Amino acid sequence: MGAVELDAHRTELTAYCYRMTGSFHDAEDLVQETLLRAWNARERYDPARASVRTWLYRIATNACLTALEGRARRPLPAGLGAPGQDTGAPLAPAADVPWLEPFPDARLDAAARTDLRLAWVAAVQLLPARQRAVLVLREVLAFSAAEVAEQLDTTVAAVNSALQRARAALGDVDAERVREQDDPGRRAVVDRYLAAFEAADVPALVGLLARDAVLEMPPLPLWFRGPLHYGQFMDRVYGMWGPGWRTRPVGANGQAAFAAYAPDGAGRRLHSVQLLDVADGLVTRNTVYTDPAVLGLFDLPPRL
Repeated sequence: MGAVELDAHRTELTAYCYRMTGSFHDAEDLVQETLLRAWNARERYDPARASVRTWLYRIATNACLTALEGRARRPLPAGLGAPGQDTGAPLAPAADVPWLEPFPDARLDAAARTDLRLAWVAAVQLLPARQRAVLVLREVLAFSAAEVAEQLDTTVAAVNSALQRARAALGDVDAERVREQDDPGRRAVVDRYLAAFEAADVPALVGLLARDAVLEMPPLPLWFRGPLHYGQFMDRVYGMWGPGWRTRPVGANGQAAFAAYAPDGAGRRLHSVQLLDVADGLVTRNTVYTDPAVLGLFDLPPRL
């Protein structure tokens, strides 16, 4: 077994560690730790017991479970409390909250993007860490119950029980809605949203929203639900920055996303990366990231 063989699993392990932790930065660190542990233990690896891939997932799972001990889950603002009513409220970041991060598509091949949608990952963060591992290993990565039991040093019965509890806990999550795949109809909705956004056409934006559409902006804990407050906040945004915004498509979590550039003197500067959820021809959620550490994941030019 060589370093190249181990490294061939890096991207899928990164996606797995991201699903477990909700942080792209943590996922990269945990994968590096996993590969280092595997390299140091390579002489003890027994191919008769497990494939290299299964063995690596066991190491990665243990690394993730250790890292998650005592840590708070990574939420999105909508998972912390009631929606805001005052669209003129102060925009004060909650720097002490470990927010759920996006996953840049450019860091992962298309085949490995199953169940990376932001809403699904956010829902999984509600599970205890071991249930989270069982759910992802069994339902996303299709390991057998016996393989997962080996990876977690437990029994098949315990794995099946944990999977049942995880499924029950996520029973209210609309799986089809949060795992939707892109299609021409959704792409057309996104294109109309981007055109209205660049035109600072708030009525057109509001016309594309579902009645329970969510606007959230980590690291701001403030979030809004419904077209009325969404539109009022967008009026505030354009009042603060003016018209003349431009967008640039990006990929994140296997869903529609774009970089937004705000007017700034003679040009425009990078303001945010925004992830859109679309269902039934309407935008159901817009998650807006402005944290420079998150923006840095996307290798975007700072100015246009």
